[in-house]
Amino acid sequence: MVMSMEENGMLFGKEIYLRPMTEEDTDLIVLWRNREFVRRNFIYQKPFTREGHLKWIHTMVDAGKVVQFMICENASKRPVGSVYLRDIIQEHKRAEYGIFIGEEDAIGRGYGTQAVKLIVAYGFEYLHLHKIMLRVLAKNERARKSYEKAGFVQEAYLKDEVFLQGAFQDVIYMAMINEKKNGE
Repeated sequence: MVMSMEENGMLFGKEIYLRPMTEEDTDLIVLWRNREFVRRNFIYQKPFTREGHLKWIHTMVDAGKVVQFMICENASKRPVGSVYLRDIIQEHKRAEYGIFIGEEDAIGRGYGTQAVKLIVAYGFEYLHLHKIMLRVLAKNERARKSYEKAGFVQEAYLKDEVFLQGAFQDVIYMAMINEKKNGE
């Protein structure tokens, strides 16, 4: 995917754009991640706090271990979610992908698929990654279909991998490989 990236680090898609997350986004991120329809789809389901998110920014984002963007609608400029690459390991040229749509009325509009395509292109073209992987709860069919639409393929299916909401749940590992040799 060829993408346009502005000097300010913004990535533009058809209906959305990604802008770098800032500390000013903390309250919105915490609000979204604590919404039940968001939290239930994450492996980490504990409540988010302002302090915890600020620590994430200072120990992970500022340290270059995470690149996180806000997903915003082109028409309204309204932030509707966040997308990130975490556990970036340059030595192995890989990272883990994550996303959440925090505004309920933005779900099902294709924003997630657009966001994954933009950040994967960013990871491959600007970070020179070779592999981007993700973990998804097997029961989260909507997310799986979005990831497949964006080009991710299943690499592993782990039975009873996590204990959430009083029951064991299966986790699927999916990945996308950069077709360019060694991520260059």
